[in-house]
Formats: sequence, C-alpha cells, structure tokens
Amino acid sequence: MDLKGLSYEQARDELVAVVARLEAGGASLEESLELWERGEALAARCQEWLDGARRRLDSSRGDGPSAQHGAGVAGADADVQQPGGAR
Repeated sequence: MDLKGLSYEQARDELVAVVARLEAGGASLEESLELWERGEALAARCQEWLDGARRRLDSSRGDGPSAQHGAGVAGADADVQQPGGAR
C-alpha cells in the first residue's frame, strides 16, 4: 500500500506490527531487512503527520513560523492528507 494514502493511525498501527515481527525474531535476513525498511518508511510517514499537526497548531495560535512569515499551512502540507480525508 502507498504510504501517502495511510492515515496517521494506519501508519502507526502497521509500524507497531512491524516492530513486533522484528522483535519476535525468526525472520530471514532478507525479510528482516524488508521489515526494517518498511518500518523506517512508516515512521517517517507518522512524523509527517505529526509535523503537519504541529504546524497547524502553531499557525492557529499565531506563534509558528508559518504565521510569522505569512505562509499558509495548506501550502506547506499540500501533499499530506488531513484527517477526515480533506486535503
């Protein structure tokens, strides 16, 4: 599944499952590497969501870099799907 289509909760849940599989052991080296890479990508997707949420909060409070420079949050997060399916 494409990571850009995952909500924060979906990415987080899949990341938890990947970590559990890695911690359980028993996977081949190749499978472990694939799991690790998927986990890294999922963690990055979660961080994108969290960073976007932080920018939105800062902007709404008027104390973030976006508010200080007049940049809109929508422009900074144009490729990040917002919760509820809105873009």
